[in-house]
Amino acid sequence: MTVPPLTAPGRGGGLLEVVRRRYLLRLLVRRELRSRYQGSLLGLGWSYVRPAVSFAVYFFVVGVFLKMSKAIPGYPVFLFSGMVVISFFTETLITSTWSVIGNAPLVQKIYLPREMFPASSALVSAVHMLPGLAILWIGALLGGWTPSALGFGSMALGFAIVAVLGLAVGLLFAAINVFFRDFGQVVDILNIVIPWTAPMIYPWTAVQESAGNGLGLQIYLANPLATATLLFQRAFWWPANPHKAELPDGTPTFPDGKHAFPDHLTVRGLESLLAAVVLLGLAQMVFFRLQRRFAQEL
Repeated sequence: MTVPPLTAPGRGGGLLEVVRRRYLLRLLVRRELRSRYQGSLLGLGWSYVRPAVSFAVYFFVVGVFLKMSKAIPGYPVFLFSGMVVISFFTETLITSTWSVIGNAPLVQKIYLPREMFPASSALVSAVHMLPGLAILWIGALLGGWTPSALGFGSMALGFAIVAVLGLAVGLLFAAINVFFRDFGQVVDILNIVIPWTAPMIYPWTAVQESAGNGLGLQIYLANPLATATLLFQRAFWWPANPHKAELPDGTPTFPDGKHAFPDHLTVRGLESLLAAVVLLGLAQMVFFRLQRRFAQEL
């Protein structure tokens, strides 16, 4: 029998090693889910309560009181399409940032790929996304949503962008947080800002009106989260929009005649996914260099 070569502790294969040890990854995901809801009456049911409360606050404050629902037909589906994406990213960001510190006993006592901890946190966030996605699907169906290749493709591309970006930023922040514990507070502040950096509550044309079509708008649209939000809205909100309008060439528009989506949205999505993959590679390099001191710092 051929014996695999020994590997020095801390010299693992990074995310590739995480993929090879899928069984261990599943154990960590189950452990995190059990520990998070241990002693809880609702358990995983909180995954339904949180998005429902957030949706109610945004809908009544922005949609009803600020009359955004009159400017955007089908505003509930429009809003929730973006909420599903942004909530997935922000939860991944928070849990991944604290994942290494939260597993300090394992880091100090045994060797396993340290990337396993942010990766398992990202998967737990994906599990929590499923109830919100189910609610979104039901709401869109009630609004008249019909399946299409464009819709499924937009959903898959939007999810891929957020999943890769969330894992990339999670790896980077998890490593930094080991050395600077107050960095977790920075993440909390970022999560207050993030929902307003994507067209989740308001249409992207609001930024266009303020910034014009110049550099400011292009910087805004270069945000991968903005692109992912728009892709989810194209997948769910637009097909379910009861009052959707189109230009003669088939371009979706709002009631005021402005484009519902930026031009070349699919191309923007592919560019955002490529940028997220590049960032993931850079984050893996930083994480690999810093992980050698994790046990010492913890």
